[in-house]
Amino acid sequence: MQTLIIYSTIDGQTLAICQKMKTIAEQAGEQVALVTLEQADALSLADFDKVLIGASIRYGKHRPELYQFVNRHHAVLDTKINGFFTVNVVARKPLKNTPETNPYMQKFLQLSLWQPQQLEVFAGKIDYPKYGFFDRTMIRFIMWMTKGPTDITGTFEFTDWEKVDAFGNRFSQH
Repeated sequence: MQTLIIYSTIDGQTLAICQKMKTIAEQAGEQVALVTLEQADALSLADFDKVLIGASIRYGKHRPELYQFVNRHHAVLDTKINGFFTVNVVARKPLKNTPETNPYMQKFLQLSLWQPQQLEVFAGKIDYPKYGFFDRTMIRFIMWMTKGPTDITGTFEFTDWEKVDAFGNRFSQH
């Protein structure tokens, strides 16, 4: 089984989740290529049996390049075993941590020509010390508005790694 895992990340949490998915798929006997969204454009999707895409949110949006990629390749993606997950801090809230209840997943499904077979939502990570002044200020304000952590000296990981494992195992069983 040839599996392609594509990621769109800003601060690295989506990559960390994709690396975990890669490990799970390899343990299931799959040959896995892990690439950025930009690198995926140079590949032939037809060469893969399975495609999984993970994408993060920043300021309420997936990157425009994500939509360009999936809309350009949706016909090929539809012929593969496929899945998509989004990573966002809103998913730290119990009522917004499923594909059906997460506003960013729902927006993705509305704006995308591709309708993935398998969907998941993972809570992300806030790493205030890593951000520049603007991002740190904006993210802190958003967290204040949504009752999240605002200590700019802290790093707050919300990712449920057991949920990551469960999705990775489900994806690898197809």
